[in-house]
Amino acid sequence: MGNSGMEELIPLVNRLQDALSSVGESSSFHLPQIVVVGGQSAGKTSVLENFVGRDFLPRGSGIVTRRPLILQLHIANTEYGEFLHCKGKKFTDFDEIRKEIEAETSRLIGSKKGISPVPINLRIHSPHVLNLTLVDLPGITKVPVGDQPADIEYQIRDMIMQYICNENCLILAVTPANTDLANSDALKLAKDVDPQGQRTIGVITKLDLMDDGTDAREILENRLLPLRRGYIGVVNRSQKDIDGKKDIKAALLAEKKFILSHPSYKHMAETMGTPYLQKILNQQLTNHIRETLPAFRSHLQGQFLALKKEAEEYRQYSPADPARRTKTLLQLVQRLAVDFEKLIEGSGDKVDTVNLSGGAKINRIFHERFPYELVKMQMRREINYAIRNIHGVRTGLFTPDMAFEAIVKKQISRLKGPCMKLIGMVGQELTTTVYQCINKLSSFPKLRDETEKIVTTEIHEQESKCREQVLLLIDIQLAYINTKHEDFIGFTNTQQMKDQSNKTGKAGNQVIHKGWLTINMGIMKGGAKEFWFILSAESLSWFKDDEEKEKKYMLPLDNLRLRDVEKGFMSSKFVFAVFNTESRNVYKDYKCLELACNSQEELDSWKASLLRAGVYPEKSVSNQQFLADKHGNGAPENFTDPQLERQVETIRSLVDSYMSIIHKTIRDLMPKTIMHLMINSVKEFISSELLAQLYALGECSVLMDESPEQQKHREEVLRKHAALKEALAVIGEISTSTCTTPLPPPVDSSWIKSSRYKRDHLRISSPLSPKLANNSSTGAKQVSRSHAPRAPRVPTPIASTAFPSTDGLQQLPGHSTHVPIVPR
Repeated sequence: MGNSGMEELIPLVNRLQDALSSVGESSSFHLPQIVVVGGQSAGKTSVLENFVGRDFLPRGSGIVTRRPLILQLHIANTEYGEFLHCKGKKFTDFDEIRKEIEAETSRLIGSKKGISPVPINLRIHSPHVLNLTLVDLPGITKVPVGDQPADIEYQIRDMIMQYICNENCLILAVTPANTDLANSDALKLAKDVDPQGQRTIGVITKLDLMDDGTDAREILENRLLPLRRGYIGVVNRSQKDIDGKKDIKAALLAEKKFILSHPSYKHMAETMGTPYLQKILNQQLTNHIRETLPAFRSHLQGQFLALKKEAEEYRQYSPADPARRTKTLLQLVQRLAVDFEKLIEGSGDKVDTVNLSGGAKINRIFHERFPYELVKMQMRREINYAIRNIHGVRTGLFTPDMAFEAIVKKQISRLKGPCMKLIGMVGQELTTTVYQCINKLSSFPKLRDETEKIVTTEIHEQESKCREQVLLLIDIQLAYINTKHEDFIGFTNTQQMKDQSNKTGKAGNQVIHKGWLTINMGIMKGGAKEFWFILSAESLSWFKDDEEKEKKYMLPLDNLRLRDVEKGFMSSKFVFAVFNTESRNVYKDYKCLELACNSQEELDSWKASLLRAGVYPEKSVSNQQFLADKHGNGAPENFTDPQLERQVETIRSLVDSYMSIIHKTIRDLMPKTIMHLMINSVKEFISSELLAQLYALGECSVLMDESPEQQKHREEVLRKHAALKEALAVIGEISTSTCTTPLPPPVDSSWIKSSRYKRDHLRISSPLSPKLANNSSTGAKQVSRSHAPRAPRVPTPIASTAFPSTDGLQQLPGHSTHVPIVPR
């Protein structure tokens, strides 16, 4: 029943499977197999047994197959079976094989009628089989019986889908002849995974059990409900035959006799029956192996090349060789230095498009987070107290410069907090980046732990030095207040300074930031709406969309302040608000405009941009402190002394002018100081000092001890590399000059309704009636369907030609075969 081309291919494919199974790689490429799909008691088991030629599967009513049976057939001189769970034990009695299947099923899921997706692996060696993989699955059922779970139907369907979704399997959609074919669950599932019908063959069983006066002639002739590959009718043994120990050979003779004697089937007897079904499957598997091998060779070649470099390194590595250990230590430390520098300095090699690297995060801290921390403070209250305390009981006629110096020094001292916070944030990012690089040393746990300890200690030491240097810089600024600085406005130009203060940081009406923000208008006024916002040096505008054609509003930045808004309990948005310091409406009748973005990163970016535009956060002092304090100082801002107010305004302008110089200096010096004392120092330490400190530990040999996981990984890589090399050599020997049968053209298979496990699509099958067979009255509108064409019966030899170079396989000379092309 097999063709010579199959006999040429199967032994080599078997060698290929053995080569890959040694490293567990056979599962990554699903070798050809036959999956039998059908309803409960549809005759699937009988069809499968006919392929083997022996009676060895459990029988009975209800769900008999409760676990997938993966049946591996291998050509051998002797006939016996082996189970994966009983390694080394050979079963020569096939009745014992059946009992073992039943016992193994009960062992896992008990005697109840439940099912399990855990397969039973059975390998049968016989001189009468082909090297194939067959899968027997539980039959599709509708109603739970006994102790079965309520969702038994969906459990079975999910199990079937896991197998038939494999593109390298042939689907035998088994349907009894005495049921309505249009309601076949097997055909519906096959249609879901194989909509073009390239892998599906219809099998009609129980032809001998149809009602008198009915037959399946139109179905088998592929005229009623056509499939691309057509249908094949078979007659299986009945339960009475099985109970009577009727062997399969006798059953095949009875099948042939029934077909030849039936008036509706005798004219197509040669395209029906189990032998013909075996021949069709044999030919299709031949074609499939031939078509699959080129792609499989490319797949194996890619895996082989990916492992080649790593395998060569492992092959040369000797764990006990001190010289090899020293070389590996040197290479790992060098790679650590290179990886750390790439993450900090940036690199075009393997750019991460999902997360920011350590260097990018530090840059964001320098130029977005830190400037936001250097917010100008509202100093009116402090200035008022300073002036009054300097004058004491006297009334001063001139603005005291001592008040200016006191306020400036206080403001400069406040810079220590943001600067220390900046150093801590950068130190944390450096530590995180080091952890990210050191994780690549996980193959050597002791080396990883010691390296982490040494480098983090160095980061902390450099961070301490940086803090001392920054505090020194601030102390230098406190030591001398340079009122002769060229950017300082001076006492004589306070009015000009006042005019300029509103324009600080604004160079024309340049665009500072763009992005989407959501305006929260409240539930009663339309809810939240998203707009495209543009922040410039003078205004905040929003548009309908990012095309910027339809402007909704433009809000001037004069007298605007920024306010933090707590994130709501159920909200995923990050919210901030802007308001007018003169209690004017900001937008329509809103005194405060709440704006929301999608992430903390966006929120920080908008805050930093608003700060650049001169929109500062509101003063974090409670109203109670403004009105009075417990020492009885009163509310100084409510005093109406005109002279005092002028002095306060003058000093405030002077302090703003001088602090803008300080802020500019600090914003410039802080990144430079951190870069020099922390980042560059740590980079230099890793590249030049780390190796020396590791050697100083005096335990270099212990540091290079591999972890058990690394040892296992190294062995697996070497084993896998050898198996792939062997598999590629096997593929190189395979001849693909077997005769092939062209796939029939498509037919109208729209009558098969796709089923995606929806309950409303599940209908109980009804018997096939004569009216249905003649008129196809399935309750739906009659559809005109084309007949699937039949292939010619004349054998067509194919010359032995080499495969195209694109598939990487060359045909060996002298292996061409002639196989009769069978009709579909």
